[in-house]
Amino acid sequence: MTGAPTTPRLPVALVAGLHADARRAAVAEILRTVPGTVVLHHDLTSAAESAVRWTVRDATGLLSSGDAPLVNDCACCALREHLVPELVRLAEQFRYRLAVVELWDSVEPQSMAPVIAAAGAPLTLTGVATAVDPALILPYLANGDDLAEVGLAAAPTDRRTVGDTYARQLEYPTVVAKLPGESAEDAALLTQLTPGARKLTIGTSRLGEALLSGFDATAAAARVHPATALLPQDCDAHGVSTFVWRRDRPFHPHRLYTALEDLTCAATRSRGRFWLADHPDTLLSWEAAGGALCVEPAGPWLAALPDAAWDFVPVERRLAAAVDWHPEHGDRCQHLTFTSPELDAESLESLLNSCLLTNEEYEAGRPAWRHFPSPFGELLDLTR
Repeated sequence: MTGAPTTPRLPVALVAGLHADARRAAVAEILRTVPGTVVLHHDLTSAAESAVRWTVRDATGLLSSGDAPLVNDCACCALREHLVPELVRLAEQFRYRLAVVELWDSVEPQSMAPVIAAAGAPLTLTGVATAVDPALILPYLANGDDLAEVGLAAAPTDRRTVGDTYARQLEYPTVVAKLPGESAEDAALLTQLTPGARKLTIGTSRLGEALLSGFDATAAAARVHPATALLPQDCDAHGVSTFVWRRDRPFHPHRLYTALEDLTCAATRSRGRFWLADHPDTLLSWEAAGGALCVEPAGPWLAALPDAAWDFVPVERRLAAAVDWHPEHGDRCQHLTFTSPELDAESLESLLNSCLLTNEEYEAGRPAWRHFPSPFGELLDLTR
């Protein structure tokens, strides 16, 4: 007796990137090297005034096009609403070996990958790549302009900057496709910023093959979540350095707040998680690029949870916490990384150390810590 026949799944790959020329070159390579590829693209350029323009093309040229109406005045919402039904329509034609979703400039792959992964049959997400021009990595990361100022906002309420958007595009995917001709410094910067990604040169690689190899959206989310992020390691190569700072003592909130501007500008990119003395149960995330810093609550530290709640914590989180579990503090810690050309790690370490509790402050214990000035409380909507 045989089971019911299964419907073939259409492999889907995402190609993202603010560097439009690099992104188009990557897509062109896939069309050239993977027969049976179809490309779906949503152009959000004029979405604020009208609808989202979409196109479908293959190696022979344009196959179809149309407009997707805006949803809640949000171009990315319109993209999500149209994306899966259109991919399903393509899958049901049984003509294609691979569907490539070429994301518009400022669309982040992390916002779209779970949408496709959750869709199920007849789609399967098999790869996520960001395409880059290595010579533009440093200028884009250092760019603090709002996306709206440069015509790249995905909605009227989009408050992202070029630098932080670009950083997230780099850090989420498992593949980084780069234009040829990079300098040693550019290569070092890219390598240090994306420790978990496979780097492939456009035009000389098997990019299409890499994007058919499989993608785990749950693992990808864990790689960038503040509690489990795959952060860069200490490194110094070709004038680019990564400094990793780890401590098991909390920050004094006022001293850290006073130092924020200097810490934010100390490196091209910094990220990680940190611990404030006056909010000892809240894990806080740190994301800085382009001279702008985003600090946000990322849930409780595991050590702050009752034992019964641990059964609901993802296994990735529990494993990450177990690696450096402290007998007194549990997973509470400082873990920040700073990557930049010409990084002054010695001065940076001194500044960070000065923001920690002194021995006297530390020994006073939690009841005393709660009386520290709390400049982060209102900023982060935290209660003591």
